[in-house]
Amino acid sequence: MRRVTPYLMLLPMLLLVGLLLASLGDGLLQSLGYFPPAGLTSFTLDYYRAVLQDPALHGSVLYSLYLAFTSALLSTAGGVALSALLVACKRPDSLLLRLPITIPHTVAAFLGMALLSQTGLFSRLAALMGLVQAPDAFPLLIQDPWGIGVILTYTCKQIPYVMSVVILLMRRVWGSGAQAARTLGAGPVRAFFTVTLPLSMPAISTAFIIIFAYAFGAYELPFLLGATLPRAFPVQAYMEFLSPDLSHRPYAMVYNGLMLAFGAGFIALYLAAFKKLNRDNQAVRP
Repeated sequence: MRRVTPYLMLLPMLLLVGLLLASLGDGLLQSLGYFPPAGLTSFTLDYYRAVLQDPALHGSVLYSLYLAFTSALLSTAGGVALSALLVACKRPDSLLLRLPITIPHTVAAFLGMALLSQTGLFSRLAALMGLVQAPDAFPLLIQDPWGIGVILTYTCKQIPYVMSVVILLMRRVWGSGAQAARTLGAGPVRAFFTVTLPLSMPAISTAFIIIFAYAFGAYELPFLLGATLPRAFPVQAYMEFLSPDLSHRPYAMVYNGLMLAFGAGFIALYLAAFKKLNRDNQAVRP
């Protein structure tokens, strides 16, 4: 019985991995044109050619990269600044600061509408304060071509996540290396930028790449708060999947396959950056 027990404990994980691999295999077959429910029984690369040659694909990818990079950059900067403030003031990170992490993105989207739309709270407050003549004169932040509402909502949700990833390492570095730098005459600002920040880069880069990859592949906020055109890449895949014409299903699977390829690229980038930062930090340490 003892010999069998380890395999029984692995069974749930094996079932989960099996379902995942089966789903990936089914999606690959559909992207290659094999989808019997729609009468498609022959393999072809035509769907890949059609998607890759579609000008809308390039716009969707660039728009998604813009949303993901901008929100990840702002979130990382805000999370690092918040971590540094808490560490410098010797304050523990409270559960209240972590609260946005627990809010689902769909709920965050509706909160963004309630706050940022031209009929939302901020527009009415601006009208009451005389900053705009009427609520509908408030700047368009929801479903605007620049995705400002999407970026702001992502940033508000992701700053606490960056803080939770960075603050533990920053607190440890602040108490050792930065203290030594201050003992040698460096000011607090110089000690932060020359010691604390570089030694915290592994955690910072990890948080950046994770939230960048998530923002690139998530569809909730771009679908609810983003512009109709251009569509974000995951929104385009979702719309193809919802098409009542089942013959469009291979196109949706091609989009999903491309998103999977982007995800694999992000993972490779993360591993390469993490290894390089570790080597650089080990070279700097005495």
